[in-house]
Amino acid sequence: MDQPEMLLSPAGVDRLRAALTGAGYTAAGIAARLGPEITAAVARNDFRAALRVTGERDALDTLIRLYVCEQVEPESAVASALAPLDLDEALAAGLVERVDDGVRAGVDLEAYGDRWWVLADVPLGARPGQPLRAEHVLGIGGATNTLIGATVRRPVGTALDLGTGCGVQALHLSTHAARVTATDLSARALRFAATNAALNGQDWELLRGDLTAPVAGRRFDLVVSNPPFVVGPGTTTHVYRDSGRAGDAVGAELAAAAPGLLTEGGTMQYLANWLHVAGEDWADRVAGWFAGTGLDAWVIQREVADPRSYIDLWMSDAGEAVDPERIAAWLDWFDAQRVESIGFGLVSLRRGGHDDPVVRVEELRQQVEAPLGAQVAAWFDRQDWLHERDLDALLAARYRAVDGLRLEQEASLGADGWEVGRQVLATTGGLRWSEEVDPLVLALVGGANGQLPLGEQLELLAMAHGAAPGELAQAAGPIVAHLVERGFVEPVAG
Repeated sequence: MDQPEMLLSPAGVDRLRAALTGAGYTAAGIAARLGPEITAAVARNDFRAALRVTGERDALDTLIRLYVCEQVEPESAVASALAPLDLDEALAAGLVERVDDGVRAGVDLEAYGDRWWVLADVPLGARPGQPLRAEHVLGIGGATNTLIGATVRRPVGTALDLGTGCGVQALHLSTHAARVTATDLSARALRFAATNAALNGQDWELLRGDLTAPVAGRRFDLVVSNPPFVVGPGTTTHVYRDSGRAGDAVGAELAAAAPGLLTEGGTMQYLANWLHVAGEDWADRVAGWFAGTGLDAWVIQREVADPRSYIDLWMSDAGEAVDPERIAAWLDWFDAQRVESIGFGLVSLRRGGHDDPVVRVEELRQQVEAPLGAQVAAWFDRQDWLHERDLDALLAARYRAVDGLRLEQEASLGADGWEVGRQVLATTGGLRWSEEVDPLVLALVGGANGQLPLGEQLELLAMAHGAAPGELAQAAGPIVAHLVERGFVEPVAG
């Protein structure tokens, strides 16, 4: 299948790469030129000091002023900085554009990571008063970084990026996948993705179409997606955020497609919004997406917004002018659907081959140990370990409390001294869970030093408390499974 056209010819891409490399326009090169304090100021969109230290106007200075500080630069300086890429070719490709007093950036050109460059449309704010076009191609934003950090980074043979945009997720997939396929509905987005692939020496299969349609009948070891997940009446104004599906249907659609997309042992991860509907448990609603899929599913809700704040956020995101009628229509739709709030989070699915797949839908609002992708991988590993063990096997295993585990107690002073009323276990690493526990759980965790099998540990507890060992074992099995899943204790090998 033919690949999408690029913004530049193949030779033009080579010349652009040579210009950027020769100028030292890399993340490290820019940071070295500006220094840490000025780099931090630039991250806050304060360009004053950066403009002062880039006054010499060598090639790196000009590229920083042009693409980082969003300045209009003299045509001769831009032509020199982009050489050997001809200025007319850069103008024709839209990399730069002429204005009355010089040349300015026509796209966003970010020096990204240790070795990459990413071309995308100029972000909101760089052109005051100009809202984003309908086919705006996003660069590296908050949602992009969320998915990057949450993706499981284990070596795979084949990886798929659904709704690739400018191709940032595909770039990261290329570091641990032998073959990368990426799709997008937007022809403009695919042009950027094709250019970014070539600019960074990558060879991706790029396919145009809506979500999974271009890869129907094919399976992949890893699938990621930052889809157009904004919820509402199904109106489409911007392809990067609007799927054309009403409500949160795009999240449910991806869940339904997942079994047909994944190889055995394959993983799919995507960002989603979901509705909190009056009279319904939001977790039950989202869990219903995975019924009958046969996949293990872990859904974590990271944020929640009320309808008006949600609308304001997404209209501001696209730089849209305040439109009272559109806002009212959007709010009316939320009211008609009895929507009280909207959740945002991560869906992680895995084709684990289990007869009784695990589905967990829960809040995870606390800060977790980065990267989240490593925590997701570990969560699925723990599910595999638990799936392979019945009660007898759980009792035969030895466990140890994880490093950094803390016990927090609340007590009140009474007639007989301090009375502990609440005890909370908390992990200081990993997912940083904290849970109130009862004396049995506290005793189990306190005795988990890796020395005794759980069954023997329970016999000692039964003797100490005058309980029947068999009954205690039956009660302790699900408790220990939960402690393992949460990461409070871990099985000891051997």
